[in-house]
Amino acid sequence: MDYLLTVFLSTLTPKFYVALTGTSSLISGLIFIFEWWYFQKYGTSFIEQVSVSHLRPLIGGVENSPPVPGFSANNGENETNRQSLSECKVWRNPLNLFRGAEYSRYTWVTGKEPLTYYDMNLSAQDHQTFFTCDTDSLRPSDTVMQKAWRERNPQARIKAAYQALELDNDCATAYVLLAEEEATTIIDAEKYFKQALKAGETVYRKSQHCHPQNSQHEAHLRRDTNVLVYVKRRLAMCARKLGRIKEAVKMMRDLMKEFPLLSMLNIHENLLEALLELQAYADVQAVLAKYDDISLPKSAAICYTAALLKARAVSDRFSPETASRRGLSTAEINAVEAIHRAVEFNPHVPKYLLEMKSLILPPEHILKRGDSEAVAYAFFHLQHWKRIEGALNLLHCTWEGTFRMIPYPLEKGHLFYPYPSCTETADRELLPTFHDVSVYPQKELPFFIHFTAGLCSFSAMLAVLTHQFPELMVIFTKAFFGMLLSPFNFIMEKIKHFMPSSLWHQLTQI
Repeated sequence: MDYLLTVFLSTLTPKFYVALTGTSSLISGLIFIFEWWYFQKYGTSFIEQVSVSHLRPLIGGVENSPPVPGFSANNGENETNRQSLSECKVWRNPLNLFRGAEYSRYTWVTGKEPLTYYDMNLSAQDHQTFFTCDTDSLRPSDTVMQKAWRERNPQARIKAAYQALELDNDCATAYVLLAEEEATTIIDAEKYFKQALKAGETVYRKSQHCHPQNSQHEAHLRRDTNVLVYVKRRLAMCARKLGRIKEAVKMMRDLMKEFPLLSMLNIHENLLEALLELQAYADVQAVLAKYDDISLPKSAAICYTAALLKARAVSDRFSPETASRRGLSTAEINAVEAIHRAVEFNPHVPKYLLEMKSLILPPEHILKRGDSEAVAYAFFHLQHWKRIEGALNLLHCTWEGTFRMIPYPLEKGHLFYPYPSCTETADRELLPTFHDVSVYPQKELPFFIHFTAGLCSFSAMLAVLTHQFPELMVIFTKAFFGMLLSPFNFIMEKIKHFMPSSLWHQLTQI
């Protein structure tokens, strides 16, 4: 065999090796170009799709995930939400943490700043909008607090708050600032907020009783209302963090009933999270029925909570292998459709829920459909997904199918308006530099694109080396094939040893 191999290889000229490697490079290059074009157009690998869809069933393979059912969008929601967005709107995080008791403690432990300057600047603007008005000059304490909200230095803001309390012991906004930034524990923050509530209710009643029809007093009443709502909400969040869940739920319900027109503050998202902690799923469904409406803006909390409830009905007995054999039941189809709806709204969330990306402290502001919203949602809701048996497994099996359903390129949408192109820029402003910002619609390249690119590069390199050093490459090729066939030669020698010489002679003649 060694003799036959030597004779065969000796008959091949260097031109043959150049032609061989050049042809291999050309073919692999064409395959790579086609794979790249197919991925850019359809968002998936052609080789992988053919393998999974046609070849795998022939050899008895089973899909890793159940088949994705097609479903049509609700026409009313589709038409209402399919609108062009001129810019990405940044929203106040409904579940934002406390500066002193949570963000500052993180900085003390890790040495990292969890909040960006851009995020804190947005909060300063919010505070000036919520807690100040044109009538602040009528009360010295409010004048001091107006300057305090504009201060960049935290210690300067805290000092100004104490100055305001010296002028007026019932200055609610001063207690708010101390609760947010000076208190180092939630218990201390709650004490300050209780003082703020007592002062805020007194001022609010006065504003209601002396409310003539003029713009100044209207602005004064609006400011006092904002302070009262803010304080009650933060007290409810303190109760939630301290484990008094039922008390927190009651406070949130009372607040929503007392101020129904302030739905833009998204207090219902705080309520949803607290109800999930109580595992009061019927109450969660009731809240969703009211706020998951066509005319209301969506959020990750709304979409993913709806998906979680649908998944809860089937996740404990869901199996991809079983579903691929018998098909999906009606309840499973509803759960998969709800997951696809949630993933299309915010595609960043699943990687955090499945712990494929590490979580960080959520920012004080979020961008809907962005990575910042995904971080904020997963930070508070991951525990609720883990609590329901099989929910994360169902999400793992189905969420990637959404990307094959959404029209590509993403100038179009399926259930929602097209995904905004400005999310990456805004998220990088909101999230700290040590966080790896998730980008969409940037899709990870399939394995076969990497494989064909490597194959093309390797064969092209061989073609160049063969052309430049033909004699050396011939020696290398002979050595390579000799090493490759050495096990075969060993086996043939063993066969020759045990086989009669006449039979071996006839076999070699053939």
